[in-house]
Parts: sequence; C-alpha cells; structure tokens
Amino acid sequence: MANHWHLVLWPRENGDLSDFMRWITLTHTQRYHASHGTTGMGHLYQGRYKSFPVQDDSYYLTVMRYIEANPLRANLVKNAADWPWSSFAVRQGAESLFELSDGPLPLPTNWPKLVHNVMPPDQAAPIVNSIKRGAPWGRSDWIQRTAAKMNLQSTLRPKGRPKTCTGHL
Repeated sequence: MANHWHLVLWPRENGDLSDFMRWITLTHTQRYHASHGTTGMGHLYQGRYKSFPVQDDSYYLTVMRYIEANPLRANLVKNAADWPWSSFAVRQGAESLFELSDGPLPLPTNWPKLVHNVMPPDQAAPIVNSIKRGAPWGRSDWIQRTAAKMNLQSTLRPKGRPKTCTGHL
C-alpha cells in the first residue's frame, strides 16, 4: 500500500495507542524526510490516524484477514506472501525485524487459503465503515456496550444532520 497501512494493536493502558502512534508517525516522518532530503517541506501524513475497537473473537480474525489480503484486493501481488511489508509474509517465513504477536486467538490452520479467498465487498463493507467512522466492530450487543463505554455512540449514528419531519400535522 503506497498511501496507507494497517496495524492491529492491543494497548495495555489508556493512552498507549495515542503514544505509540505519535511515536511511530513522528519517527517515520523524520526518517523519511532525512532520507529523501525533504526536511521542512510539509506533512507526510494527512490528519490523525484512524482506529476502532474490535471484538476479540471471529471479528478479530475477519479484520486480520481483511488486512492481510489488502495487497491482493489492490492487485499489487498475486500471492499475499509476496507483499514484503505484510504480516502475512512474515507468517509464511519472510525475514522481519519485528516479531508478530499471536493475538487473542490462534489463526485457523487454513489461514493462507482464507487470506487468498478475498472477501467480497459486501463482507468488507462493515470493516470499511468502522475504519472510516471509528465505530466498534463485533456483535451488536458488544458494539452497543463498547460504544457507550468508550463514548463512541456518535460513530453508530448516520452521518450528517438528522432528517427533519416535513409532514403536516
């Protein structure tokens, strides 16, 4: 992905996600500008990072599948393991400076087949919505509890102003 990247992170404490994202984007920006001789030439990132909570069960696995299939959906590679910056490539044996976490659930034994069976747009749409809106993603009862707990209720409502009633009484 030339214009974005995805991470699945498990913050330990409140504020950890913001602190980590501040560090990674600042460090990346400084290194990019230094290596490309563009220091002082403007922003590298447009706006703040986007995040959304994910229920740690099959919804987590679906988000992981969406992320690891991203280079396939974008037609950048024919095999997800060929995308050198992918966690999927690391899981398939590519060398990496980073160690991947096992996550809250083990990946199914047929994981490579699941990743290469790119999910259709209608299955990906709820994930895309959560990415765009920051809405929690999981079962509806979990979504409601999580939105209330994290003050994310606005991410569940339709965008824009509420419709006004135009009927006559």
